[in-house]
Amino acid sequence: MNLVSNKEMLTKARSEGYAVPAFNVYNLETIQVVVETAAELRSPVILAVTPRTVEYTGKDYLLAICKVAAEKYDIPIAVHLDHSEDVGYIKDLIKFGYKSVMIDASMHSFEENINIVKEVVEFAHKNDVSIEAELGRLGGIEDGINVNDKNTLLTEPESAVEFVKKTKIDSLAVAIGTAHGLYKADPNLDFDRLKAIAKKISIPLVLHEASGLPEIDVRKSIELGISKVNIDTELKMTFSKGVRNFLINNPEVNDLRKYMMPGKEMMKDVVKKKILMVKSNGKA
Repeated sequence: MNLVSNKEMLTKARSEGYAVPAFNVYNLETIQVVVETAAELRSPVILAVTPRTVEYTGKDYLLAICKVAAEKYDIPIAVHLDHSEDVGYIKDLIKFGYKSVMIDASMHSFEENINIVKEVVEFAHKNDVSIEAELGRLGGIEDGINVNDKNTLLTEPESAVEFVKKTKIDSLAVAIGTAHGLYKADPNLDFDRLKAIAKKISIPLVLHEASGLPEIDVRKSIELGISKVNIDTELKMTFSKGVRNFLINNPEVNDLRKYMMPGKEMMKDVVKKKILMVKSNGKA
């Protein structure tokens, strides 16, 4: 198959009561793990990349690897640029061939957020690209962006209605109590807020950073309208742990092909667990 945009797979997910997992990937090895596991479980999947990952890997290398994966496996695969704040940068990647993008203007005022997102949406839709935006602000650190607790804002349902109507986005990332990175205490998700938002708007809703969230909370979020679940931190932790443990126990080994494998194997366990958690297995 060819790479697809998020829109169709997320709309299907919302109508059928599951969510599509969006796994952050960084290189060939992490892309292989995610796509191979998704193919085994017959799950649609989103390969999420951040601007810093694109810079590290190269926009051409990264997109080429993802295209090969899409051609190799008969499941819906999307490449999604996550948390980009630069409108010009987003337009460049859309012109280059990226089919799904998140414009994050959540640090601006409500009206300015709308204006920035509208500009990106108008450009993206002309190029058959789906757009995600965020209303409210999640705490924690994501790709070098640090939002402390006092600047965390939850999504207001009425504002969400106006935001979606004026911007015409394809999916909305909501702030209901999750945070980027590791949780310092048990998260307290505002399910009543999510339920109110989902009743008022029909487009797919996105839950950012589900790493570390209890499965019961993620599944309840999906029941209340979440159609895309983002996973990052747990993937990085397990991959690096697998590589680190191998090198500690085998200090004489310098063959990358050998010490990358334990990282891939440990990461695969997490990917499988998350696909089953969001109930996307068998939905490809």
